[in-house]
Amino acid sequence: MNQNRINELQNKTNIAHFNFDTKTVQLNSGYEMPLNGLGTYSLTGKNCYNAVLSALKSGLRLIDTAYMYENEEEIGRAIKDSGIPREEIFVITKIYPSQYDEPKSAIELALKKLDIGYIDVMLLHHPGMNDIRAYKEMEKYVESGKIRSLGLSNWYVEELENFLPQINIIPALVQNEIHPYYQENAVIPFIQKLGIVVQGWYPFGGRGHTSELLNNETIIKIAKNHNVSSTQVILRWNLQKGVVVIPGSSNLSHIKENTDIYDFELTDDEMKGINALDRREKHDWY
Repeated sequence: MNQNRINELQNKTNIAHFNFDTKTVQLNSGYEMPLNGLGTYSLTGKNCYNAVLSALKSGLRLIDTAYMYENEEEIGRAIKDSGIPREEIFVITKIYPSQYDEPKSAIELALKKLDIGYIDVMLLHHPGMNDIRAYKEMEKYVESGKIRSLGLSNWYVEELENFLPQINIIPALVQNEIHPYYQENAVIPFIQKLGIVVQGWYPFGGRGHTSELLNNETIIKIAKNHNVSSTQVILRWNLQKGVVVIPGSSNLSHIKENTDIYDFELTDDEMKGINALDRREKHDWY
């Protein structure tokens, strides 16, 4: 892919359509991905296994993990023990920059730990030395069918402009920190116009910031208007911006609450009210 190709994609209307009836979006790779799922950062061991199993049994079908989360084995076991057909479950994992020197080993390790046949989307966790080499190795696994789609995590406009001309398969997904205090209002449209789906992590602001965000007066007022929770308002705001959400939780009631985001719709004024909360306040170093 060269710079001319990037410009060509930007000039077309490539933005993926969110289907709120099926609760899915079609990736540029041709596969359907759920609009909401479970993030498993900080979930490990039996806690992770139980959370994933509960999430799957409550209807969630998207699970996000990573090599650095040290929980791929538990997630794979939960998927198999759920009794849900593999093809109905969408699994995202990531390899870390410390693995980019030996990408084939990293990919094989993820496949072995998950042990679910194939990976729906594999991401590079963030930019690093030899990230191009790692991505090109992942491209080979797409050809073999062991990975269905590729993506990037923590890539922004400058990084994408540098990265994309050097690879062959355009990413299907870019996953970045997105919440009302850090909205990426310039980055999201740039990514979407390339035909790449955007997914947000830290939807509630991340550790040390969640309470303040969930108790924001604007968000609480909107939540009362719809008789829902602040978390549901934030997740719905993301969906209406065209951002797939993967909130993390080990609490079954919270997991269930985080899935109930399709029976109400925020008005234009409510969307503007949340948009006005942007502080460009990033809560993680990625």
